[in-house]
Amino acid sequence: MLLSPAIVLFGALYATFVVLRYLVQLHHHRKLAKQLHCQPPATGNSAWFGIPAFLRLSKAVREKRWIDYLCDQFDVHGTTFTQRFLSRKLLTTIEPENVKAILATQFQDFCLGTRHEQFYPLLGDGIFTLDGAGWTHARGMLRPQFTRDQVADLSMLDDHITHLINLIPKDRSSFDIQRLFFLLTLDSATHFLFGESVGCMSPMTTGVLEKSAVRNAQGFAEAFTTAQDYLAARSRAQGLYWVINPKEFREANRRVHEVVDHYVNVALEAKRNPDRKQGDGRYIFLEALAAETDDPKMLRDNMLNILLAGRDTTASLLSSTFFYLARYPQVFARLRKEIVDAFGDSKSANVEITQTKLKDIPYLRYVLNEVLRLQPPVPVNFRVATKDTSLPVGGGADRRSPVYVRKGTLVAYNVFTMHRRTDLWGKDARTFRPERWEENAKHGWEYLPFNGGPRICLGQQYALTEASYTVVRLLQHFDCLENADPDTRLEPIKNSNLTMMHDHGVPVKLYASQ
Repeated sequence: MLLSPAIVLFGALYATFVVLRYLVQLHHHRKLAKQLHCQPPATGNSAWFGIPAFLRLSKAVREKRWIDYLCDQFDVHGTTFTQRFLSRKLLTTIEPENVKAILATQFQDFCLGTRHEQFYPLLGDGIFTLDGAGWTHARGMLRPQFTRDQVADLSMLDDHITHLINLIPKDRSSFDIQRLFFLLTLDSATHFLFGESVGCMSPMTTGVLEKSAVRNAQGFAEAFTTAQDYLAARSRAQGLYWVINPKEFREANRRVHEVVDHYVNVALEAKRNPDRKQGDGRYIFLEALAAETDDPKMLRDNMLNILLAGRDTTASLLSSTFFYLARYPQVFARLRKEIVDAFGDSKSANVEITQTKLKDIPYLRYVLNEVLRLQPPVPVNFRVATKDTSLPVGGGADRRSPVYVRKGTLVAYNVFTMHRRTDLWGKDARTFRPERWEENAKHGWEYLPFNGGPRICLGQQYALTEASYTVVRLLQHFDCLENADPDTRLEPIKNSNLTMMHDHGVPVKLYASQ
């Protein structure tokens, strides 16, 4: 059947329109790039619309080496390069100047892209998923809570760390200390946020968990972890996030929401009826937030956003700390000596541990800084350009010219790799050496474990204080730490969903010699 002349003419006109529009846009971008003095960056693997690049990354994810795989790409293509990734243009950088522009000086030029849709099933409308006015409002609600004196209330951690110590084998056998740290931080985070711990390490289970679909604290922890695993997969799929929505994911979200909704309802009831309020008068994050809004969904979403950060990042930091301490006995010995000199050991402790006094132990700070440098809990992050713009460096033959960034371009900044650049950190950049902070404690945008700019982590001091206090208490109690991992490599196998953890755990032996 022959096509009518009208259809042929329409097809020809449409094709002409598409070509002309492409040429006009191309001219616009070339003109603007020239005005901004931009030069093209290096080009990575972009064949076949970036599908092979996606498949290689997916293979690396299955093999638990995708962070190392991304790190290796910079050895091939340089510190800033562009490539196609599932037909989308991706610009990747480890230049501190570019990271500063993305997160601070050109903050308005970039947004979270589809993160809201990717993370919404679990986290809803919260500080980690929103842009614009919604994000400003969420951050405005949360920020005052992290400036209160109660954030530094270390007494709240005492019972949880005692439970942790009680779970450590007394027969000097090996155990996975990472598993215990994830239980510790979930207990402490829920205690701080809800006024009641879910009790992962306690033999007593709270009534709300027994009556919920999760059944117990372990069930809540597993549902929360399962949901995050799927969020990470949706994030890697970028615009195809909607494909990843299985029943297991939906059920995990429902179970987590059921538990958090209970605490939200308790807080709102306490607000409506102050005379029925229970507790010991201790500051409760959720009740303070409920004073600002009666919206139960807003409260649940913000609690989940903070719970994710409060549990996972601190557990990751503590796990990596003991991973290195077990492999560097000289660091463990020096750190323990300084802790005991300052606070005494568990038998002779006579100095109160406070946030101020924790900061007075420089070597403790150096150790945590070095752990965060080599194993940042959030190793890679993304933004999307909201307008045609540029980044300061990465273009041209010398890689020092500005780089043009079209609206809609996905921009990734790799903190993990940036922290290991030998030109920024020395020839031993991949070596764990806390003393480097003794030599030079001042670093700018090349050191970014807690993000930067307007979105800098609100709970940074809370996480560092909790980690510092936990390390001090454990090293007061135990003077011997041994690596019990058959794999003695100094670089762990990493499993990263939304935060990084050790895929094989952190097997150690931790005990008192007498």
